[in-house]
Amino acid sequence: MTGTDDPQGEHYFTARPASAEQRRTRHVRLAGRDVEVETAGGVFSPDHVDLGTQVLLRTVPQPPAAGDLLDLGCGWGPIALTLALTSPDARVWAVDVNERALDLVRRNAARLGLGNVVAALPDDVPDDVRFATCWSNPPVRVGKPALHDLLRRWLPRLAPGGDAWLVVGKNLGADPLQRWLTQEAGLPTSREASAKGYRVLRVAP
Repeated sequence: MTGTDDPQGEHYFTARPASAEQRRTRHVRLAGRDVEVETAGGVFSPDHVDLGTQVLLRTVPQPPAAGDLLDLGCGWGPIALTLALTSPDARVWAVDVNERALDLVRRNAARLGLGNVVAALPDDVPDDVRFATCWSNPPVRVGKPALHDLLRRWLPRLAPGGDAWLVVGKNLGADPLQRWLTQEAGLPTSREASAKGYRVLRVAP
């Protein structure tokens, strides 16, 4: 998880990447299916499903069958597409500040025949939407203050009984983040798995 996918150091959380798109297709396995997706430069992990996301997807339980589900920091969409494939009657919100990433999510949802994915900028998600679950490989490299602001904004929007599942590299501050969520943000958080240098955290307000 390098935090950049551009040789000049452009961050994947840039709103409008200046780097060449270099669109490409990749064969990946999502929700137990081999599928073809489109990726591009200037987004997180453009050549494969990154290891952290793989660890998350191996750990999470079945998502709710209906309701609003959230992929926060969606990139080209491996988590959102998995949610949509697994829960076709749910509405999946794929949220990112990177407009190229959102375009890729829309293309990939259409490619897979998924009409239940809404790719949106953060400010375009209606304030009254509450999420039955959130699965996220959050952009920890935005820095601690920005990451804390991001989680303070979205995690309180879980519906009653809802939870969030976050994957964070141990060397990128997973354990301090767990303490911060529980002790300072008031969001009880447990470690559900640890593999390949990553922690999977469950937030259950």
